[in-house]
Amino acid sequence: MKKLHNRYFIIRHGESKANVAHILLSHPKEGTVSFGLSAKGKKQVKISVSKNKKSKILDSDIIIYSSDFLRARETAEIAKKLLGIEKINFHKNLRERYFGKFDKTSLDNIKIAWEHDEKNPNHKHKGVESPNKVLKRTLALISKLEKKYKDKKILLVSHGDVLQILHTHFSKKPVSQHRKIPHLETAEIRELKL
Repeated sequence: MKKLHNRYFIIRHGESKANVAHILLSHPKEGTVSFGLSAKGKKQVKISVSKNKKSKILDSDIIIYSSDFLRARETAEIAKKLLGIEKINFHKNLRERYFGKFDKTSLDNIKIAWEHDEKNPNHKHKGVESPNKVLKRTLALISKLEKKYKDKKILLVSHGDVLQILHTHFSKKPVSQHRKIPHLETAEIRELKL
């Protein structure tokens, strides 16, 4: 991608009940129906979206695309309500990165996946979805949106690793270096610029 026809903003979901429980929850079977936002997570999203609305970064003309995981869906719903938007588009390409055998284990195991990411962006250690696969699916969605819209603002609601990996492409960094990009905090909003 050399030029964008739209402006893209990313928001990581607010603190989730899985974050609080300190577990990796990445399988769609459970992630789409359980472990939504914590009370703190809902507040984080409200503050973040309101701040960006006040500074006129986000407005009622923005188009929302979101992961269908419950924590992302609830984040998108809060943004929709605060911005006065009628519809949210849910897309599987924005789903949480799948952590294979680490799913439903301690959040600390994410560091093992990251170590493997740095050595080989195509690894499938313990069934973990590789950074290159995550990048491919997120860029496929952006490519689709580039064909569908022109001169629009689009908000992508997704998950920490997914957005860090996507961000590497826009920062012109190798996908294996996604942890070297400033960490995206829960409910943080950033613009993706080429």
